[in-house]
Amino acid sequence: MRYLGSTISIVLNALLIVGILGYFGFQTTSIAALIAALGLAIGMAWSGLLANFAAGVFLMVLRPFQTGEFVTAGGVTGTIREIGLFVTTITTPDNVETFVGNNAIFSGTIQNFSTNPFRRVDLVAQLNHQVDPQEAIDLLKTRLGQIPNVITDPAPDVEILEFNLAGPVLAVRPYCNNDHYWQVYFDTNRAIRDAFGEAGFPVPSQHYQVTQAK
Repeated sequence: MRYLGSTISIVLNALLIVGILGYFGFQTTSIAALIAALGLAIGMAWSGLLANFAAGVFLMVLRPFQTGEFVTAGGVTGTIREIGLFVTTITTPDNVETFVGNNAIFSGTIQNFSTNPFRRVDLVAQLNHQVDPQEAIDLLKTRLGQIPNVITDPAPDVEILEFNLAGPVLAVRPYCNNDHYWQVYFDTNRAIRDAFGEAGFPVPSQHYQVTQAK
């Protein structure tokens, strides 16, 4: 109410000044147009602020995320540091503090990676045509069970995802807590490389058959 009263007071004072100038014979048409344009600009600015404010209230009531949780919101991925009435502060994985307008968050898609007790790490492993896929699957399942912080329920998934010119492609999908995601991600990549190297699997390479017309 205080801000509304101040706004009304400013508008009335501006109209009073225009009226006085008109009474003394000054041309007030251009001044009135300028005031109208200024009022329109202020109104548009206020509409954006009010939209962020309203979204901030809904975020605090509905609570799709809380401080300390890892989310993607408003096109930004990171850890929630503060939920304000107008903006939400997010720290990205590369340690950049980012301020996102609440309206951009509330009007878009929100992904909360901290709500569920675990998440899946999605990786792939390319095999050579000469490698037995089942042998590679069994080998990777054993190695995944040795990676720290990989949970056993649900068990890691290793299956044939597709085939390409180089050979079969395996989907390698361990599960872990969100706090251990990147550790498991990098350790799984390392496990794939080490397991295939120690097993002596040939390096995948694409093969083309060229037929020359006679």
